[in-house]
Amino acid sequence: MSAESAEGPMVRAEDVLKPSPAQELPGILRLAWPAVVGNLAYSVVGLVDIKIVASLGSSAVAAVTTGHRIFWILQAVMIAVTAGTTALVARAWGAKDRNEAEGITRTSLLLCAAIAGAMTLPAYLYADSLAGIFELDEATVVSAAGFIRIMSLFSVAFGVTMVIGAALRAIGDTMTPLWIGLGTNVLNVILVYGLVYGRFGLPAMGVEGAALATGLSLLAGAILCLSLWWWGVLRIQVGSGPAITKQRVRQLVHIGYPAGLEQAAMQVGFVIFLWIVSLYGTAPYAAYGIGVQILSFSFVVGIGFNIAASTHVGQKLGAGDPQGAERSGWRAMRLAVFTMVILSAFIIAGAESIAGFIIDDPEVVRLTVIFIYVLGVAQPLMAIDFTLGGALRGAGDTRFPLITTLAGLVVVRGCVAGLLAFMDFAVEWVFGALLFDYCVKASLMSWRFRRGKWQKIVI
Repeated sequence: MSAESAEGPMVRAEDVLKPSPAQELPGILRLAWPAVVGNLAYSVVGLVDIKIVASLGSSAVAAVTTGHRIFWILQAVMIAVTAGTTALVARAWGAKDRNEAEGITRTSLLLCAAIAGAMTLPAYLYADSLAGIFELDEATVVSAAGFIRIMSLFSVAFGVTMVIGAALRAIGDTMTPLWIGLGTNVLNVILVYGLVYGRFGLPAMGVEGAALATGLSLLAGAILCLSLWWWGVLRIQVGSGPAITKQRVRQLVHIGYPAGLEQAAMQVGFVIFLWIVSLYGTAPYAAYGIGVQILSFSFVVGIGFNIAASTHVGQKLGAGDPQGAERSGWRAMRLAVFTMVILSAFIIAGAESIAGFIIDDPEVVRLTVIFIYVLGVAQPLMAIDFTLGGALRGAGDTRFPLITTLAGLVVVRGCVAGLLAFMDFAVEWVFGALLFDYCVKASLMSWRFRRGKWQKIVI
């Protein structure tokens, strides 16, 4: 799975840096489509996982939703490091400084491994307290805590995969992460089926089996990433020089800490919103988890264009082409809006059939359909938020996305949802708070990107 084996769809730095507007559109698409396909495969796996877990009941779905949410909270600091990795590697690669790009990758790997190792023990020991944040029944909390304990053991593997994937995408290689992701996703499906139901000679572990399957697939992906990197198969290699330097750590912290705070704020906002939803019972909570998984087939497209925008903007700024960077950001945004609107329309049209296929609880199905309608309407706003946010992060402007997340998700969504719950509105109205959140974030991201101050950021 070498970089050379993916020469066809791989985007070379020199191609990205050419200023011709006619070349930017295919360049963005070549960067985006492997990430989109990889994320779509991940969505398929997530849907299969939810389908398997849903056979155990809505309580099991709620437990997995809780476990995943807590896991992502714990990974916020590592995601901050990878945000710095993307910006710094893309800028160095755009400036044709291969040695610096490889040095940043080495430093990022060590930082993420250290952070993940430090978080594992507290997450394992306090899993019950973390799962107990939500107002769920005791059986669901116990299942969620078991899920968190198992997932916490694989934090280092998650960090390794994130860093190497971020570095590869930053230099324009989106194919290698795609193939690695496809392989681990296939493994995940096999293991989930085996460990939840007790097939292939494996123990029947229920919800904890789903966690172990995810963790083992993460571990397999991390081992493969490290092996390819260490053997010099990847386009970005181990390189030479010190494994870690103060300057690189300072750069990663300077760029990454706002992204880490943004991730922390984002997860806090999600927790607040989920806590409010949990006040209405297990059915709405499970409906949220299923609805997000179904609509992920639309918004993972935005994540793909987020990656493309971040890489294009970072490399063009590194090459001294701020106008080209701006064009790339707007074009990626328009492509994301167009694609996500079309996909969400198909999902909305089949919402009831899809929800009924996943789970046979009529109330959960009803609420899932309503949630899909609400979040489906928000897809163009999400596309703007994702792509322009990625463009700003690629430029090194990681502080403004933090402000945007605090304003939209934590303040607006949290306050609107809390007010509606306090006034005894039905949970369907609480779901509607999402629209206010994404309206605010899309507006702020557009305003910031249009001003152009991000073009002058020195990293």
